[in-house]
Amino acid sequence: MSAFGENPFYGGGGYLSQNSPFGSGGGSPGGGGRRAASHSLRPVTLKQLVEATQAHSDAEWMIGDVEVGQVTAVAQVLSVQPQTTNYIYLLNDGTANMEARQWVDANTDEEGNAREEIKEGTYVRVLGSLKVFGNKRYITATHIKPYKGVDELFFHILEAATVTLIFERGPPPRPSEGAHALMNRANGGANGHSAYTAQPTAAPPSTAQFAHLPPLQREIISFILSQPKSDEGVHVAAIARHIATAGGGDQKDASVISEALDHLMDQGHVYSTIDDSHFSVSE
Repeated sequence: MSAFGENPFYGGGGYLSQNSPFGSGGGSPGGGGRRAASHSLRPVTLKQLVEATQAHSDAEWMIGDVEVGQVTAVAQVLSVQPQTTNYIYLLNDGTANMEARQWVDANTDEEGNAREEIKEGTYVRVLGSLKVFGNKRYITATHIKPYKGVDELFFHILEAATVTLIFERGPPPRPSEGAHALMNRANGGANGHSAYTAQPTAAPPSTAQFAHLPPLQREIISFILSQPKSDEGVHVAAIARHIATAGGGDQKDASVISEALDHLMDQGHVYSTIDDSHFSVSE
């Protein structure tokens, strides 16, 4: 992200910085975070601006159910119309067309040199806010500058998608939740819950039928059954971490856990799923 740090109005690599409504703590974007978003810089596509809604003429613009204030987009310039007090740029980013209007004050114009580089067919990054006049939407631009290369274009597209998904589904699972949880949520799960929302906690299945097994094997089965159901099963690394935690930090040798899993597979209690490192309990 640092590749775009030199941009004076896009410092810190963009929206997902410590100044974003999500912050560095990875909190939920709900509630106050959605309201704080209206005071933050949000990367968007032009289609999102075309489809943005407004309850009334003085209300905040909304993308989905999230207020939006300052926006930034990367697009190609289709035409440039210089006028006495402003420049009108017709932009296209592959999703929609929209005008960007930049007002010019000859006494305080700090972007005159950059503006000379903006011609038809070039790409620019624009920062501003969405306005409407005479039923026509446009961006009132505070900054328009030539983009720094194709990497910035791809970066912007990915960042706009990331921010939208976080607002719609919440932040992604933390690394501690394990790869299997991430895969399960990314696929939406079988229960129709959002891909990034916390899964409901159900009562753990009975393990009475495994009472005759050695303690380690019972613990492995109990842990697998306690995890959210998924086609991927539970990774052996997650099992090993749980066994270490359950044993008060006493790390079991990998071969011991592997041997226990082999015994469980031989007896038909567990089976491997997507590969030899993921396991699920036979039902």
